Amino acid sequence: MKMKLLQFASVLLASFTPQGIAQNPQKVSVKPEVLETLRRHGVEKILFVTRATNGADHYYTEYLLGSWAPNNSICSLDLKTGTVQKLVPQLKGGMFERFDVSFDAKRVVFAYRATERVGYRIYEINVDGTGMRQLTFPPPDEDERIKKFGSDRCTDDMQPCYLPDGGIVFISTRCQYGILCNPPDIFTTTVLYRMDADGQNLRKLSNSSVSEASPGMLPDGRIMYTRWEYVDKGAVSVKGLWAMKPDGTASTEIFGNDIALPPTKIYGRAIPGAPNQYVVLGTPHSSWNTIGTVIRLDMTKNIRTREPMTYMTPDVDVREERGWAFKTANGDWQFDNEGKGRLFRDPYPLSENLFLVAHKLAGPRWSDTKAYGLYLLNEKGEVENIYTDPDISCWLPYPLKPRPTPPVLISTRNAKLAEAKQAACMVTDVYSGLEDVPRGTIKYIRVLEQIPRPWAVRHPWDGDEFDQQYSCVSKHTHLGLKVQHGVVPVEDDGSANFVVPAEANIFFQVLDANYMAVQTERTFVNYMPGEVRGCVGCHETPANVSRSDNTALVRKALKRPPSIPGAQPGEQDGHRALDYAHDVQPVFDKYCQKCHSGAEPKGNLNLSGTLTELFNVSYETLLPSDFERRYSLLGLIIAENVPKTGNVDYLPAKSLGSHTSVLVAMLSKGKVKLADPKKAERAAKLAEVHKNLKLAPEELLKITNWIDTNGQYYGTYWGRKNLKYKDHPQFRIYPTFETATSMTSPVPEEQR
Repeated sequence: MKMKLLQFASVLLASFTPQGIAQNPQKVSVKPEVLETLRRHGVEKILFVTRATNGADHYYTEYLLGSWAPNNSICSLDLKTGTVQKLVPQLKGGMFERFDVSFDAKRVVFAYRATERVGYRIYEINVDGTGMRQLTFPPPDEDERIKKFGSDRCTDDMQPCYLPDGGIVFISTRCQYGILCNPPDIFTTTVLYRMDADGQNLRKLSNSSVSEASPGMLPDGRIMYTRWEYVDKGAVSVKGLWAMKPDGTASTEIFGNDIALPPTKIYGRAIPGAPNQYVVLGTPHSSWNTIGTVIRLDMTKNIRTREPMTYMTPDVDVREERGWAFKTANGDWQFDNEGKGRLFRDPYPLSENLFLVAHKLAGPRWSDTKAYGLYLLNEKGEVENIYTDPDISCWLPYPLKPRPTPPVLISTRNAKLAEAKQAACMVTDVYSGLEDVPRGTIKYIRVLEQIPRPWAVRHPWDGDEFDQQYSCVSKHTHLGLKVQHGVVPVEDDGSANFVVPAEANIFFQVLDANYMAVQTERTFVNYMPGEVRGCVGCHETPANVSRSDNTALVRKALKRPPSIPGAQPGEQDGHRALDYAHDVQPVFDKYCQKCHSGAEPKGNLNLSGTLTELFNVSYETLLPSDFERRYSLLGLIIAENVPKTGNVDYLPAKSLGSHTSVLVAMLSKGKVKLADPKKAERAAKLAEVHKNLKLAPEELLKITNWIDTNGQYYGTYWGRKNLKYKDHPQFRIYPTFETATSMTSPVPEEQR
């Protein structure tokens, strides 16, 4: 049944008319048994969005590349009267994104984009259609930035959610970061922001290098959201569920950080009356926007496995990055990138076995502009229609009913640390979860940071792209820039206590006496200024954290002031850029040039520093495109794009980096024992050949530090990198720590 457009005599008349009251409400018929089921769960009205199906090519690009389809609305379906009405008819000609309902069910907050050339902004309106107000506005420099970078660099505020303290959390591109694996640098990153109820005190809650999405409230007062990230793992594999307090502190994984498929887990919600259970939508990463299969999660099960996952739609799955798999009548799975099977979106749990969903029946392609309606889904995968508009798709079914307000969590921060823009981290025992590592092995923790790529890196010249990196930092390893903050000591009981920079993507490595990484944290934590938090050890889970509270009080490191990250041997300062040409190449120049350079280098191993198009000869020799050859000398390092899906499984201690390297074992003169017998034999033979080669400890550290941080070449996003710019003043600049971490160009724009 086609909804009739609301007619107002004029804008003036609209301003005096209750704005959510339709003059010609449409009548809807719902099956009596469906109505009864909904009423048993307290559902008398349902809000939803009408919008043509977007044609976005990634799960996170609807607002960028989705079809411009302004004929859409936020509507309410009254199940008692069977009427459908528009809630915000005065906003015409633009597009509505997502919305949330206040806990008392009296207000709705939503994102709306007025034209195709401006960004989404947050608005609020009463459920009776009165009192609409705009809460967010373009930043003061919006026009200047668009003029500089192009129309795709307008800022967007989206996916708002009410907080228990009256504030609103939402995602925004105001951070001005670009997606790391987007070579043309047109895709923008969204991170979490919050503001007060009146739109004031807007502030950033996270600092992710790639997008976050779909914030929603948990019963305990925390924000649950989807976080995409890749730190030494497959670039499209991990969009899992995380949670944080409304002030941004205590961010922690809920599920999915080492679960590769489905690649995206989004629109998570807590299931009412079912503690530790959630519903989430599993979708591809690309080339289809957030449509997929409904999954229930039981977090009492092992979160490092797929055990928590129960498919509510068991005939629909996502088994690779692109497209869906549908179960045929004979029980086989059939891949379909056209999405002609039945598909789902926006699951809203009424109970642990009943969900409101947006749903497309089998038949039309996934992108059919009017194929999706509102349905009731049970745990067997059966659906019942609630409402379908024959002319346009319907999304985001949301019960218009009061719900319990979660508790307001108290913000506790150390004022001195906050003033210094620092946080404190306390590790109870690094050996917890560090299997097969004898006590006494770990001496230090290395503090590292993944740097987002700012919009300001954008440039008019070409040739600096490599392997989906707009401004390349590595060859086939990681896509995001890394910097080092230094090392801190670990006590003999395995404890550590130290400060870290706040509002940064921080991750750790635990090191042995030779400063070699025994284990790497392949994820990051955003610490807020003044935050004081603890972790148990390596590869911990929330269950580990809860068990650690009592033991943490007696650890040695907690009886002293926190350590400040400091320098390693041979470093003047622990804070430094990681730059191959200035860290590693000088070691090769000093010891290896005589034999390993020229037209016929010994062992066919050329370690010269001769520049190549984007790197140099020694780097490309050690990091060939043939990945098996790469592993033969350097050991296991991660290629975030090969494969793009995968590379997320937990790796035991000493299975990554320098402890797997034939090169390091050879140079260490017997200090490094390789677990692989064939590699150990090769290293021993090479060591004998090179028995007169003796590196100083700090020189060997330059090589192991480089391998352990996953083979980065450039220490900064800034500067020109292609060899054709070799005469330019900004060609392959030597990066200071300040340059590496800067969000603005180190030189005036006209000098870049």
